[in-house]
Amino acid sequence: MTFKHILVASDFSVCSTRAVELAVDLVRQSGAQLTLVHTWEVPNLGYGAGLYVPGDMWTPIERAAQSQLEATTRVLQEQVPNAKSVLRAGVAWEEIIAAAASLHADLIVLGTHGRRGFSRLMMGSDAEMIVRLATMPVLLVRGKEAAAAEAKAAT
Repeated sequence: MTFKHILVASDFSVCSTRAVELAVDLVRQSGAQLTLVHTWEVPNLGYGAGLYVPGDMWTPIERAAQSQLEATTRVLQEQVPNAKSVLRAGVAWEEIIAAAASLHADLIVLGTHGRRGFSRLMMGSDAEMIVRLATMPVLLVRGKEAAAAEAKAAT
């Protein structure tokens, strides 16, 4: 299968860095277009019967996300000069799937922390939702810690 447009999602973690590195390798092999996507979300703070979101929380979060995305994109473009980036606001798994669809990506690459048990219950799994709901192939890249823990458990 040859890919024409690869979307790689990043939360700027070590796990995401591994996914970006793999996406770059795939782009070099296939000549595909590469788009880096980062999502950000304003935390909702529960207050009584409703939700309270301070209005001035949005701007600093968005600026920080944009700044980190621009810095990461500059580094990425040293390896893939025509790489692009997209910043989206909202629930990560929803925005990654929406970005892939709107950009006509034919592969999503993303890192997974490989959380299990209580931490997975509390943190959720964006990777799981993307794998379940995306209409294009999804390539998950395990973080080094998760891969090492799984290898240790297997022995």
